[in-house]
Amino acid sequence: MTEEAIPELNVGVVGHIDHGKTTILHKLTGKFPDTHSEELKRGITIKLGYTDMTISKEGENYNTKGKGKPVRYISFIDAPGHEMLMATMLSGAAIIDAAVLVIAANEGIKPQTREHFIALQAKKIKEIIIVQNKIDLVTREQAIKNYNEIKEFVKGTVAENSPIIPISAQQEINLDKLIEALAKLEIPKRNVEASPVFLVARSFDINRPGSSVEKLHGGVLGGILKEGKLKIGDEIEIKPGLIIKKANQQMYQTLTTKILSIHKGNESLDEVSPGASIAIETELDPFLTKADSLSGCLVGLKEKLPEISYKVKIKTNLFKEVLGISEHKDVSPLKTKEMLMLSVNTTITVGTIEKINKDEIELFLNIPIVLLKGSNVGLARNIENHWRLIGLGEVI
Repeated sequence: MTEEAIPELNVGVVGHIDHGKTTILHKLTGKFPDTHSEELKRGITIKLGYTDMTISKEGENYNTKGKGKPVRYISFIDAPGHEMLMATMLSGAAIIDAAVLVIAANEGIKPQTREHFIALQAKKIKEIIIVQNKIDLVTREQAIKNYNEIKEFVKGTVAENSPIIPISAQQEINLDKLIEALAKLEIPKRNVEASPVFLVARSFDINRPGSSVEKLHGGVLGGILKEGKLKIGDEIEIKPGLIIKKANQQMYQTLTTKILSIHKGNESLDEVSPGASIAIETELDPFLTKADSLSGCLVGLKEKLPEISYKVKIKTNLFKEVLGISEHKDVSPLKTKEMLMLSVNTTITVGTIEKINKDEIELFLNIPIVLLKGSNVGLARNIENHWRLIGLGEVI
């Protein structure tokens, strides 16, 4: 947190492709959350490919113009809405505290809307705001019909009593109501006493080509601190770490390094507690962190993280039907030797089922994970050449 201890939140913005997620964020923050812009990879004030804002309160009104007292700092994660990018969406969902689910009034609830909504529940996200966007493109009657469809869609779920806010991001209608809802989201309890665990969502080389040696920055890791505290000078380890190929075998080497600087938005910090998305500059050779090569890793204090494992035991909870497709398809039981894609924290891996005992499965993984018991897992099956979410799980 900052000196004034403004409550911080990571908010994911999810929903079907072209339903207006990026436009909403641009109108709220004045910035485009483009995950691939060169500026993101180069400037030290990295937003992790995301964007951020501070909400202030003046009298009874909330604003993002700095009028009144700052009450909430929010970093947004713009999750991809395309079906091919479900794995990215799941790793994004691992680092958020709350979510804005965007549904376009002119298109309604789509397969990816359902899939994203279930993914939020897979990652135990309970604080959800539903935005009914593009109300300027439909009649009043169509907007009411779509609103009622959304009410029916969330009935009996964690979002049953969530606010549904009709807006037009393009015309800037009702954005003040969305800002107010964001300001009223509950702040989760943070465990600052635990040994730190930092989830790496992205990794960068921020140096400009031709930079002189004395101006070179070390490799940068972007993500969130799940628990504990980190400060400049801390000796840290990164697991699984670096991929090394030996005699046709792929192995992983734990990396150890030191924290050189910590950044949150445009702010530099000496110490950080769990909250918003941050970027950590390390002593690592930037070649090791470029192009997201360490995304999915976990960071902890040196020799404090659990060992990595190629084997994992998961308690599963399968859905009744497959998500993300337009036709109805039941989820068939799991089988030994079947391959599943797993999303554990920000790690995406594929595993082969070796044993099944009722609702518990044991898998052998192609990419090892740091075994943190109790971690939420998204389970996906390859159906017609696409990974489709078929259930949730927990590492046991």
